Amino acid sequence: MSKFSSQITMLFIVVALVCVFVPVFSVEEAEAKSLWNTCLVKINPKCALDIIGVVFENGTISDPCCNDLVKEGKVCHDTLIKYIADKPMLIAHETQYLKKSADLWNHCVSISKSA
Repeated sequence: MSKFSSQITMLFIVVALVCVFVPVFSVEEAEAKSLWNTCLVKINPKCALDIIGVVFENGTISDPCCNDLVKEGKVCHDTLIKYIADKPMLIAHETQYLKKSADLWNHCVSISKSA
């Protein structure tokens, strides 16, 4: 139950970050927001939470979620993670998050190739 509560908390944080920072987007950020909306609706909510949990916490991801992530593509994955990692409260650790994001992507690609 604790993991589920943690995932719900992370989802609310992500939604709050999106809502708080939408008014200050530049044109480039508006494009990222558009891609965010496009990618986020294509990945099921549990997988989206798992992806966020792996990169921004110490979560795990299932093989089916890895397959979904790879289907959506690297641009989608990178944009979503960068979009979250660029927030002022997270930017101090952006390098760490981007490395974890790259590691997750490589892991998911290897999972999807073996399927």
